[in-house]
Amino acid sequence: MQQSGSPHEFLPPELHADSDHQVLPFPARYAAYVPTDRTASSASRPDTRPRARVHTRAIRQVTVLGSAGRLSDVVEDLDRAMQLALADEPRGVVCDLSAVLGGFEPVAVKVLATAGRHARDWPGIPVGVACPDPQVREALRAHPLGRHLIVTESMFSALSAVLATPTLTVERLRLAPHPTAPRAARNFVTRTLLDWRLNRVVPFASLVVSELVASSSINTGTVIDLSLVWNLDALRLTVRDHGPSLPGQRHSRSGLHGRSLTVVAGLSRAFGVLPGANGGKVVWAVLNAPRRPPPTSHHRPANERHKALTLNDAQALAEQHSSRTIERGHR
Repeated sequence: MQQSGSPHEFLPPELHADSDHQVLPFPARYAAYVPTDRTASSASRPDTRPRARVHTRAIRQVTVLGSAGRLSDVVEDLDRAMQLALADEPRGVVCDLSAVLGGFEPVAVKVLATAGRHARDWPGIPVGVACPDPQVREALRAHPLGRHLIVTESMFSALSAVLATPTLTVERLRLAPHPTAPRAARNFVTRTLLDWRLNRVVPFASLVVSELVASSSINTGTVIDLSLVWNLDALRLTVRDHGPSLPGQRHSRSGLHGRSLTVVAGLSRAFGVLPGANGGKVVWAVLNAPRRPPPTSHHRPANERHKALTLNDAQALAEQHSSRTIERGHR
C-alpha cells in the first residue's frame, strides 16, 4: 500500500468507521495472528498426543527454542513458543530441531514453514531453523513462507547466520495509562521518524500508534511500552501492555474495535497480536516506510519539524512529566 496524501484516503472502501460489528474477511497477510490454543479443540475429538515441552534458552540475545519428539507433536508448540519469544523482541529466534525424531512428515513440515510469516511481517527479527534432515530443509526452502526462514543444518550455523544479520536500532518509550498517552506516543513517533528521515510515513504511523496506545490504555490500565524499529523500508510499531493473562485466553481481536480496527487495518501492511510470556499482550503493526534521500543541505528546514510536532500537539509531552521514561537501546 502506497502512502501519500491524507491517511484517511487509504482506508479500504469496504471498511466503515461507524460500524462496530462489521465482520471483515481480511486476507491472511493483514489478519491478526491468533496463537495456537489447543483447549479450543472439539470436545468430541480430544487431543491424545503427548504434551510436548519446548525448552527456551538465550545465546547472545538470540532466543533458541528446542524440543524433542515427533515433529507433528511439537510443531504447534514451537510456533506458539516462537510468538512468545518474538513478543520480547530478541536479536533473533532459532528453532533447534536437532532432537526431533520421526523423519520427514509433509504436513508437519508445511505447518513449520508457515512460521516464515513471522520473519516476513516482523522486520528486523530473523528467524532460523536448524534441522539435520536434508529432506525437511529442502521442503522448508521450497515453501513460499519457508523462504523467509534461515534454514541450516546445525544450530551453530543457524545461530551464526542470525547474528550475521544487521543489528538494528530500537527506540523505546514507556507511558503511564493516562488520557494524554496517545498524544505523547504520536509526538515520540514523529520525532523519531524525522530523525530517521522517514518524513513521508509520519502522519500514517502517528495515527496508527495513537489507536494502538489508546486501545491498550483503555482495555488494560497498565503501563504501556512502545517500541519502533525500521528495516528495509518497513516500520514496525509495537505496543505492550502488562494486563493479566487468563487461562485459555485468545487475543483474536488485538483489543481493537470499530474505528481503531478500521484505521490500523487500512494503514498497515500487516498487523496482529502476540501473547506476553508473563501476561499481557503485544499489539503490533508494520507500515511501508521508504526512506527519503538524504538532503543536500546538512540542516533540516526549520519549519519541517515544527509543522510535524504541531500536528501532534507537542505540549502533551510535558503533561506526562515523571510518569514517562524514554529508553533508547540497541539490539
